[in-house]
Amino acid sequence: MPDKEAVAASRLLVVGDVMLDRYWFGAVDRISPEAPVPVVRISREEERLGGAANVALNAKMLGAQVTLLTVVGADEAAGRLRGLLERQGVRTLLGEDARLQTIVKLRIIGRSQQLLRADFESEPVNEVLAQMTGDFERALPDHDVVLFSDYGKGGLTHIARMIELARAAGKPVLVDPKGSDFQRYAGADVITPNRAELSQVVGAWRDERDLHARAQALRMKLGIGALLLTRSEQGMSLFDAGEPLHVPAQAREVFDVTGAGDTVIAAVAVLLAAGMTLREAMPLANRAGGLVVGRFGTASVSYEELLQ
Repeated sequence: MPDKEAVAASRLLVVGDVMLDRYWFGAVDRISPEAPVPVVRISREEERLGGAANVALNAKMLGAQVTLLTVVGADEAAGRLRGLLERQGVRTLLGEDARLQTIVKLRIIGRSQQLLRADFESEPVNEVLAQMTGDFERALPDHDVVLFSDYGKGGLTHIARMIELARAAGKPVLVDPKGSDFQRYAGADVITPNRAELSQVVGAWRDERDLHARAQALRMKLGIGALLLTRSEQGMSLFDAGEPLHVPAQAREVFDVTGAGDTVIAAVAVLLAAGMTLREAMPLANRAGGLVVGRFGTASVSYEELLQ
């Protein structure tokens, strides 16, 4: 584990789709007379950073300096996101589009379980994103590592160009991918798909040898330095120029997997920026992911927790 000063000196630029996670908690005492659904009497509301904003928060909680670049709407949810980010000390480069609805995920919780999730969203327009490419280029010299958090919401339309710019500036690039087209991540140093995301691109694998062959073929095709596969209860696997490296799962009890991938890639990025190699950082990132799945909703891990 790098010392706290090295982590505090590391500078991350996080780019991607952000969202506001809303939680409404309440008691379930009866079934509605209107339809066979529970009636939830809301007693408490909570708001948390979601998507790339949660990635930025995770990196900040570990002690790094973090800037978040994204696009939001000109609405109430955007204002709430700005306030939460400011409170956590995350610097922001926020593009604004009045035609865009800031993504909100509303979860209704009763009897300690999620009863319903309602999503509010619309896709950003290309003009706003093109304007953010200039902000991205200007921000590069002041950061050590660039992290793209792709949630497939349209915020990373120009990611291929952004990866080119980051590589030209000599900055390591990490990507948490989404969708079936990984070609747009070509040239990245590290991508961190989960099992479902990777199988969507390379197909289902028969065994570990077949997985290794498919992962390496994809890595070579796209010119990617390393593929870090998160595998839930099977831990994590790293495919790079060396022999495959596997670390077992750390979670003793899985309560909620929401945001675990955010924590893993944020930890990897911070540790790389602080001077560790990817192979050294991987077990610590795996531990960080194991800690957050034992907590409810989007969560984060501190430097001290990771050190223990």
